[in-house]
Amino acid sequence: MRRATPAVVLSALLGAVLGLSGAGDEISPRARRVHARAIVVDTHDDTTQNLFDKEFDIGRRNTKGHVDIPRMREGGMDAIFFSIYMSASLSGPQVVKRSLQQIDAVHEAARKYPNDLVIATSAAAVRRAHKQGKIAALLGMEGGHMIDDDLGVLRQYAALGIRYLTLTHSRHTNWADSSGEAPKHNGLTDFGKDVVRELNHLGVMVDISHVADKTFWDALEVSRAPMIASHSSCFALNGHPRNMKDEMIRALAKKGGVIQITYVDSFLSKELRAAEDGIEAERSARMQEIAGQFPNDPGRQREERRKVAQEFRARLPKVSWEKIIEHIDHAVKIGGVDHVGLGSDFDGATMPEGMEDVSHLPKITHALLKKGYAEKDIEKILGGNLLRVMAQVERVSRELNPR
Repeated sequence: MRRATPAVVLSALLGAVLGLSGAGDEISPRARRVHARAIVVDTHDDTTQNLFDKEFDIGRRNTKGHVDIPRMREGGMDAIFFSIYMSASLSGPQVVKRSLQQIDAVHEAARKYPNDLVIATSAAAVRRAHKQGKIAALLGMEGGHMIDDDLGVLRQYAALGIRYLTLTHSRHTNWADSSGEAPKHNGLTDFGKDVVRELNHLGVMVDISHVADKTFWDALEVSRAPMIASHSSCFALNGHPRNMKDEMIRALAKKGGVIQITYVDSFLSKELRAAEDGIEAERSARMQEIAGQFPNDPGRQREERRKVAQEFRARLPKVSWEKIIEHIDHAVKIGGVDHVGLGSDFDGATMPEGMEDVSHLPKITHALLKKGYAEKDIEKILGGNLLRVMAQVERVSRELNPR
């Protein structure tokens, strides 16, 4: 039986009585059973940044953000990868220091709420946490710039619990090309290939979300272990450079890896992306005007920029959460049901309508059942596939490090 705080228990009881998950979501009894039985894993959440907000308490229901313990309990999230992230414009010792601070913040959250969170560093540990009724807290590092071009630093991160490294973020590293810029290195440099090999040795998953296509193909060739895309969706449905092309999904699957479908609205909807492109020049000009109007008042700048962002957001088309299901379904058809999972990007991006926070996750299970997916296959998508990859990556590490 899961142990939980009184507030979490009360919330769960209300949900059971009302037949709801999240706000007004009708979930079938069958979907609830499947969702409760599965180990639900989310490979990308930027909730780590909220841990530094003095007004945020992960153990209590919050009015802002997407993730906290009460809402994870409601949504049935069993394992969460806290993203260790900072801007790719930063470099040098400061990124290492700030990375360590973020890793420490996640460990401290687990220490503060030991009945709800437990640090996990292996697939087996995630399964143990599930049996104990706890949420497994894992660490994923979003951007190779944070290793500061040093394999020794990478080894230290692994020792502290990092279990995947996203090779790049939105900018190139000194050793890998990102999808966010024009090519510079033609994929991975020799050192970049050494990073992939070291990840294999360490038992840390290679994450190819954010990377340039050539970087993906280079990493696929070098890695002896299956890889993941921790938070990407399907290019065929929306040609965003952050999404994966069908041939990449097939190749990732052939090597045993998984694409973890993200919920970011602009990655899901080509209509939204086109509308954003259409107003970007105007929006950027307005933002620049604000900088000129209040050059010595950063607080006023932030407030005015927030108002402008809201104004332009209101002009954009809405995106339904059901787009998530479309991308899952497409990825399954291309790569197979054993190679698709979930990587929301909660707390790091705008979510589609109906998936406003983690409490709405059972809707995915309900929708997949309605589409005719078998229960065992839904359990794979919810987390089983990712746990299989973790175990395979760990096995490769043992083979590369015989005792």
